[in-house]
Amino acid sequence: MRRLVTFPCLGETLAGTLDAAPGTTGLLIVSGGNELRIGAHRGMALLAAAIAAAGYPVLRFDRRGLGDSTGRNEGFRTSAPDIAAAAAFLREQTGVTRMVAFGNCDAATALALFHADAGIDRLVLANPWIVEPSGDLPPPAAIRATYAQRLSSPAEWRRLLTGGVNFRRLAQGLATIARSRRTQNDLARTFARSLASGSPADILLATRDHTAVAFLDAWHLRHLTALHHRDSDSHSFARPGDADWLRDRLLDALSRD
Repeated sequence: MRRLVTFPCLGETLAGTLDAAPGTTGLLIVSGGNELRIGAHRGMALLAAAIAAAGYPVLRFDRRGLGDSTGRNEGFRTSAPDIAAAAAFLREQTGVTRMVAFGNCDAATALALFHADAGIDRLVLANPWIVEPSGDLPPPAAIRATYAQRLSSPAEWRRLLTGGVNFRRLAQGLATIARSRRTQNDLARTFARSLASGSPADILLATRDHTAVAFLDAWHLRHLTALHHRDSDSHSFARPGDADWLRDRLLDALSRD
């Protein structure tokens, strides 16, 4: 059974959706970016229904300033109180004794940074956002991957020789790659420290997604986590077969101690 719920957070009211189930392990879904709790293409709503049908209660919610929740949207870096309030509400409403949390993109980053204070027992983090873009360009690793793919294509060489390439954009991309070799990534280091001292985590990557490519390029502590790869270019796991793969990864995490 699914019902709409509300709960307090720092004087504001957060809106959520609770899918009831009898299990003592629950799933908290945290939305990424400015996405509402329903998810891209209704993906999170469908995922919650599938997980609840397997016996695990699921809570999704809109953080402050998004969707049906009150307050001001200040981004994922300020979402620690929202995550803690949602986790406490899920425990209160369902009596779960163990909690797994799932987030995609910067929601994955937020969970890595803030899960300890929320008392979350296990993390499933999809395409974590740990590399900031340079202006309107993709992350440097994604640019490198794109260039490598294009250089292997005869059609792209024909475009280059016939003037079909935007040389200004090309120059910007090459400059971004060069700068990336000289800069430090504070967010990636903080992400790694938080995981090293926190709960066990599984990291899910859509292998041809720009954010996932950038994550792998910056992630040097692979022994800390289990990495799971899906051959997809969909950041939200919306290609055929992606949703089933994502559901199975979450069910596996929920069934483990």
